[in-house]
Amino acid sequence: MAERALRGARLGAQSFEDERGVEMAPRQEIQYVCADGHTFTVTMADEAEIPLEWEDPKTGLMGRLVDGAEPVKKDEKPIRTHWDMLLERRSESELEEILTERLELLRSGEIGPPHLHRRKKKSA
Repeated sequence: MAERALRGARLGAQSFEDERGVEMAPRQEIQYVCADGHTFTVTMADEAEIPLEWEDPKTGLMGRLVDGAEPVKKDEKPIRTHWDMLLERRSESELEEILTERLELLRSGEIGPPHLHRRKKKSA
């Protein structure tokens, strides 16, 4: 195997192709600014859709597009909990009645796991 090894070349690290005669795609430099005032540029293709925010490769902070329009904020619906959805279907008095019925069934042993049933007192 040693006789088949390529010597003097770092495989995968260098390309032996030259760039003569190769026409690069048209590019543009996009400038972003971080909240702390630091600016950085990103090279993108001319036909690329430019994002409003980009992470600074050096600091990791999010930068906003210089002279970019503010993003449109969507109206957020309030979070509905299970309780809210339940109250849309039933009133609290109805829920109290259902709870009482189900607890009676559970305690009598008709429903639920056996370890939750109340033991019936033996008559002597």
